[in-house]
Amino acid sequence: MEWRGLPVGGPRSFRHGSVSDMISPFSSLWPAEPSEGPKRKMQNLRLLLKPAAHLAVFVGSLIGIGWAAAHAQSAPAVNYLQRLPQDEIIYFLLPDRFENGDRANDRGGLKGGRLKTGYDPTDKAFYHGGDLKGVMKRLDYIQGLGATAVWLTPIFKNKPVQGPPGHESAGYHGYWITDFTRVDPHLGTDADFKKLVDDVHARNMKFYMDIVVNHTADVIQYRECPVSNIVNAGACPYRSRADYPYSRQGGVNGPPINDGFMGDAPQYQTAANFAKLVNPDYAYTPYVPKGEEHEKVPDWLNNPIYYHNRGNSTFENESSTMGDFGGLDDLYTENPRVVQGMIDIFDAWIDKYRIDGFRIDTEQHVNPEFWQKFIPAILARAKADGIPHFHVFGEVGMDDVDVAKNARHTRQDDIPYVLDYPFALAVRQTVAGSKGPDVLARLFADDVLYADGYQTAMGLPTFISNHDQGRFGYFVRQAFPHESDGDDMKRVILGYAMMFTLRGVPTVYYGDEQGFAGTGGDQAAREDMFPSKVALYNSEKLIGTTSTTAAGNFDRDHPIYRAIAEMARLRESHPALTRGRQIIRDYSDKPGLFAVSRIDPNTGREIVIAFNTSTAPLSVQVEVDPASRHFASLHGECAPAPSAPGSYHVNLAPLDYVVCAAGDDK
Repeated sequence: MEWRGLPVGGPRSFRHGSVSDMISPFSSLWPAEPSEGPKRKMQNLRLLLKPAAHLAVFVGSLIGIGWAAAHAQSAPAVNYLQRLPQDEIIYFLLPDRFENGDRANDRGGLKGGRLKTGYDPTDKAFYHGGDLKGVMKRLDYIQGLGATAVWLTPIFKNKPVQGPPGHESAGYHGYWITDFTRVDPHLGTDADFKKLVDDVHARNMKFYMDIVVNHTADVIQYRECPVSNIVNAGACPYRSRADYPYSRQGGVNGPPINDGFMGDAPQYQTAANFAKLVNPDYAYTPYVPKGEEHEKVPDWLNNPIYYHNRGNSTFENESSTMGDFGGLDDLYTENPRVVQGMIDIFDAWIDKYRIDGFRIDTEQHVNPEFWQKFIPAILARAKADGIPHFHVFGEVGMDDVDVAKNARHTRQDDIPYVLDYPFALAVRQTVAGSKGPDVLARLFADDVLYADGYQTAMGLPTFISNHDQGRFGYFVRQAFPHESDGDDMKRVILGYAMMFTLRGVPTVYYGDEQGFAGTGGDQAAREDMFPSKVALYNSEKLIGTTSTTAAGNFDRDHPIYRAIAEMARLRESHPALTRGRQIIRDYSDKPGLFAVSRIDPNTGREIVIAFNTSTAPLSVQVEVDPASRHFASLHGECAPAPSAPGSYHVNLAPLDYVVCAAGDDK
């Protein structure tokens, strides 16, 4: 979510050896991507010719690998429509920053300078020219990474530029919507969008849309507030329902208005009651500036009566769901007309394009009653359109590992899934920090708090980088400023290994696979994948490469790209890693061991996964199922058999992990 009007880092922002040595000698047995050619084959050969220590493990486990290959299973459902949400691997991108496929739409069909068109490829706060055709052009690259679903930030038409003189920025990110029914011309046309979705489906992949129901672009103004409230939230403070009731104009001592309106408590959220709300002047005096009376589409969105109009949110108490988000017009989502209007808007996108899921922006800032109506309606429409596993997940932003807060929304809002912010923060604290992996153990122990418990937890999209908080590489560098580039890369790969092998739906933030680290959160983590003209981006030192963002970065030979692609193949080949129950086996209260078993839902066999978050090697015993008698290496060095029934020996290099598949004699 973009905080318009709040400076980066402001009070409510969310920021608060060689790679081959890390890769199992058995990884060469995985088929290389067809497009990778002789170079990959030579790399695989070098891995097989590693020193005797590795070779001994290879020979000792060859029979086990044969077992693993025989028992590896493809994804449970071949057709994308039949795959469950937890089967997916999501690739998340901002189309404006990904690839420029059509330079003719860089200015969105508008004329004038950057304050009219929003286009300035040298400024991180403006449009850079990426578009839907660019995404189409790079689908091979995305699929080659192992992604099975593509998630784009909102593609709806946005207000090109907002902000008073000296504080302008553009809607390149997609969260300042004026027209909810069409594609932003900077990104292409509705026809381009249809072709993109069709192309994704033709690859047996899914397409997820990022949607917004909490607010629109900033069009409505308040006569009592200076224009500067756009960048200064304190200039137009939130006015509560107690101090500014709906029944009085401008406060408790004002003249009576809205006779008979009973307010917006859940029992009064009826069309009959809201028909009595006719005057929006209870807290401020809202108005639509001349020339913008029909700026929003559908046209009902232009009426101030359908907005809260109470000033800027403090993100506390009632203002969290009723205040303007940094000046953005906050929709009155308690009003049945707004509820039905939003259902109609997003039903139409499902009908027309057969998309496969919604990521819901600012979900926590909308009242629960809205979601209790909206979610069932959307899922019913998707099912009627032949989309049985429509994936809906909401954004519940946080700065602490607060599973209860995250889980609350799956219960009170009836939303199927939420983004797993607690996971991202826990991995940051352990792999990009100095805390022990007991943080992760507590995180997973709280999976019982979600509606339907672990079944819901398996469908939570997990991530370690995003467009608001920043990139994992940035947090690594902040925590370990004197660490080598090689160790930075090991930490990034280890963080992604956790995401791909532990419960949840792994979500790769575009550019991480090319070593993008960013210089902070928000705009500082939204670099261009195509050659950038932003000086800040081009000064950034990337991880695992000598390249910079001044060049295009779609290198399939980048070591992080290769590592993620290996993880994706591993995950897709083993149902235990997608749908399998997770058992915590062991963990440390300081940097060190974190071990789990994932249980194959079809065979009951376990896959043991162990991580070392410390910079020292580990040699430990890990509890396993006593029935597990043989092990094969899926990644790293795995002993071929337990030390004793129920106890398995694991050797871990610093900042490394192993994945060991068990067999039995049943």
